[in-house]
Amino acid sequence: MPRRSRSTVLSFFLTTLLCTGIRAQVAADTDWPNYGNDPGGMRYSPLTQINRDNVSKMKLAWTFHTGDISDGSHGRRRSGFEATPIFVDGTLFLTTGFNRVIALDPETGKQKWAYDPKVDLTLEFGDGLINRGVSTWVDPKLASGQPCHRRIYEATLDARLISLDASTGKPCSDFAEFGQLSLRDVPGYRAGWYHMTSPPAIINDLVIVGSAIDDNGRAAMPSGVVRAFDARTGAMRWTWDPIPLTPGVSSDRKAERQVGAANAWSIMAIDPQRDLVFIPTGSASPDYYGGLRPGDNKWANSVVALHAKTGEVVWGFQLVHHDLWDYDSAPPPLLTTLHQNGIDTPVVIQGNKTGFLFVLNRDTGKPIFPVEERPVSKSDIPGEVASPTQPFPIAPPPLAPQRVSIDDAWGPTPADLEFCRKTFGSLRNEGIYTPPSLQGTLNVPGNLGGMTWSGYAFDPQHSLLITNTNNLVAKIKLIPRADFSRDEVRTEDGEYSPQSGTPYGLFRRFIQSPSNLPCVAPPWGSLIAVDMNKGEIRWKVPLGSMQDFGKKQPPIPPGSITLGGPIVTAGGLVFIAGTFDPYFRAFDVETGKELWRGQLPNSGHATPMTFQHNGKQYLVIAAGGHDKITEEKPSDELVAFTLP
Repeated sequence: MPRRSRSTVLSFFLTTLLCTGIRAQVAADTDWPNYGNDPGGMRYSPLTQINRDNVSKMKLAWTFHTGDISDGSHGRRRSGFEATPIFVDGTLFLTTGFNRVIALDPETGKQKWAYDPKVDLTLEFGDGLINRGVSTWVDPKLASGQPCHRRIYEATLDARLISLDASTGKPCSDFAEFGQLSLRDVPGYRAGWYHMTSPPAIINDLVIVGSAIDDNGRAAMPSGVVRAFDARTGAMRWTWDPIPLTPGVSSDRKAERQVGAANAWSIMAIDPQRDLVFIPTGSASPDYYGGLRPGDNKWANSVVALHAKTGEVVWGFQLVHHDLWDYDSAPPPLLTTLHQNGIDTPVVIQGNKTGFLFVLNRDTGKPIFPVEERPVSKSDIPGEVASPTQPFPIAPPPLAPQRVSIDDAWGPTPADLEFCRKTFGSLRNEGIYTPPSLQGTLNVPGNLGGMTWSGYAFDPQHSLLITNTNNLVAKIKLIPRADFSRDEVRTEDGEYSPQSGTPYGLFRRFIQSPSNLPCVAPPWGSLIAVDMNKGEIRWKVPLGSMQDFGKKQPPIPPGSITLGGPIVTAGGLVFIAGTFDPYFRAFDVETGKELWRGQLPNSGHATPMTFQHNGKQYLVIAAGGHDKITEEKPSDELVAFTLP
């Protein structure tokens, strides 16, 4: 064998080292460690293996059945599958609508372990049987390989916080009582009405939880308190109530309240460098009558920045004053940095069901784009004092229609069109923020938005915010208490809620024609890109189709009601399901052109995620239907796609 020169040996050594390094880099995992990937919830992945050029080749990799399905019989609510898995340490972690936590092999979809908290599935959960995911924390005091070095946290429908060993799925015995912490010790607690659907927020050594609280049952609903616990022990660190007890009322935790809720049921955002947690809050109870809660009801319908260590308010911004329309801050806050006039500004982006996007300085809460207080309609309900003004951002423009007229009514047949026009003409209708009335009010947007919990994703390469929106209108009507229980009053199909403790019950429904389609022209769902540096809409496309939804009808234009959010990747792609038709789609982030669609076993009303494992990129989406959409059969399938 010929002898190599020193330079040849050195060259061989360097080449080998370089190639090994490249292989190691390619093989390295790219995690998705939070619901929105990064703690600030951008839902952005740096992965480029799947990109504009090859996404059309993407194929099914595997399917996993959780086995957790309820069709609404046997005393249970219907189940949905809205979870977004996380991926850390080479494992996928997800939850089911029954609150089981499952760990999967990312290449095969085979189960590694499962934990069942044994929730009573017969309780009256207003949101049905759903859960949107888990969170994770690494204990720096424990070495890798020790039990509970990495922990998985779930907040359950029956109001428990559970800590599990990520390796085995066994409860962490040093957390609270054998790995479980009761979250039921809140003012006004009622089983089922008070529950959790979102993953906790994790910052440093804290686990922070909000709550989901049923709408419109009564005025005195449970408190929407936000709480922080020690991630290791479960010890309480602090609490923050967006609507504190009325001055002079006993501080006893069982004290009756005239108002409750304003709860944080959506996903929170975290800024560890600033020690801030950003809380999106919903409406105070009940949603549609505010005579017992005069004033603006701060901090309901807001985004609020709290010091993570103490729970003290740093700043807050209210998106809706004295809410009478169920206009929750449903989308999660999104943290990013915008480049304007040569200056980088850290911001919080917060949307809500109105279709407005508010862009706020992350340190101060002051609007980056101007916000005007504009006069809005007055209430004609005795005892109700609606806010005289509401905040209107100058930019970006509204992402959903906020006013419709009789001329905007739509139907696939002449009979449908006549029905919709007649319905519109019978309702009080002065555009967005028209208060509820005794005659009935046309509510635009309806309580599904605009934007809802589906939220948005941000592409930092192009400063584009990508969001899906709904174009739906609803009828809301207040019914005097003396008439509410009379059968002759309840002649219209829809939701009747008592709003106990107030002078009025509630009727509401989305306005649909006899064909079962919405009474406004499609698209009923859109995918929109907003240039956040300029505050301008870059592109807008119909999302999905409702051609086969409901009764048989002639061809209708595209655009489906949408529930389930987008993600973006450095490969120049937007991925989203979320439509009533069973497809998972990829769009060009710069143009909105659809580049790929994959058939799902059922509608995917969840937000997808992506990760890389052993050099291969995967896209994963829960395709289990929606618990409230009875036209869809509930399912239990988690589906993964990859390149062949």
